[in-house]
Amino acid sequence: MRKALIHDWYYINGGAEKVLKSFNTIWGDFEHYALIDFLNKKDRNDIFIGNNISVKTSFIQNLPTAKSNHRKFLQWFPYAVEQFDLKEYDLVLSSSASIAKGVLTNQNQLHICYCHSPMRYAWDLYHQYLKESNLKGLKGIYAKYVLHKMRTWDVVSSNRVDYFIANSKYIAKRIKKIYNRESVVIYPPVDVNNFKLVDKKEDYYFTASRMVPYKKIELIVRAFNKMPDKKLIVSGDGPEFNKIKKIAKPNIELLGFIKSEVLKTYLENAKAFVFAAEEDFGIIPVEAQACGTPVIAFGKGGVLETVINKKTGVFFYEQEEESIIKALKDFETLSFNYYDIRAHAKRFSKERFEEEIKTFVLAKYKDFKGF
Repeated sequence: MRKALIHDWYYINGGAEKVLKSFNTIWGDFEHYALIDFLNKKDRNDIFIGNNISVKTSFIQNLPTAKSNHRKFLQWFPYAVEQFDLKEYDLVLSSSASIAKGVLTNQNQLHICYCHSPMRYAWDLYHQYLKESNLKGLKGIYAKYVLHKMRTWDVVSSNRVDYFIANSKYIAKRIKKIYNRESVVIYPPVDVNNFKLVDKKEDYYFTASRMVPYKKIELIVRAFNKMPDKKLIVSGDGPEFNKIKKIAKPNIELLGFIKSEVLKTYLENAKAFVFAAEEDFGIIPVEAQACGTPVIAFGKGGVLETVINKKTGVFFYEQEEESIIKALKDFETLSFNYYDIRAHAKRFSKERFEEEIKTFVLAKYKDFKGF
């Protein structure tokens, strides 16, 4: 079976790349494709498990400023992904939160898409994207036109996929809504064995994320500004870091970027992990639970499938400061069994993911080939 793995882009090592690492663990003989590849050596060794892998990239790789801001070439993404010639492969596996699923295949090839989400900036985050971009006049009109064209292409290209795998029931509903396609849910891999349970928690709350608007780190900080008796430690950097640092009061400590081993220590010892984003799945809340650490989370999106209210965490239902404050007050009236929390997290292990993916892909391939 000749296999190709196509990912949207390689420039960070985030949640989607953990999925790719598992794909590479299952099958070590993929040919790799992506719009761009700007991974550093450390991340490359992690995702490709130390193998000296070459990724075939599109013409966008060589455009000026592609490394610093590839999204400015959004209007070229569909054309770029359609230039990959994959006709020699029996199986095409796409890892898509944007355009990878739109690659061209023929009737003799099986195309399975692991869908992290239909492209959010063109659909459910469309109005937020335009507002945050602050594009006005002709630039604003052009941006709306490009996103309109992207939505049309996104729906049309969904028909190129033979089978969709969704990363959560939440995303399965979005795939049905936007593409009118059914999907099977296979939760992403979480390396729960990489985290240890600590049953003596320290007196601080913890949150970690890239500091971009939809992650809602500013909201968490503003809520803790109103609770000076509660300590919050924040890990992560990004465009909003300086803005958030300016408003943070003395009970809030901003660490900036920290290494994964240090982040694990904070997760393991935290009183609770605070999570205010609406995520498609959300790996880090599961990692927190793998440490026995309860999660205080915005009760929408994939987290509803990974956190059990008042057993492994507490939900709040409005992305507002007062809603977070109330959830913390509720949290502090409850007691949690840290061992039960870790046991729950094991349901999302990478071993489980790899077995489910392998079984699904091989079964569909056998059906496709008729043997």
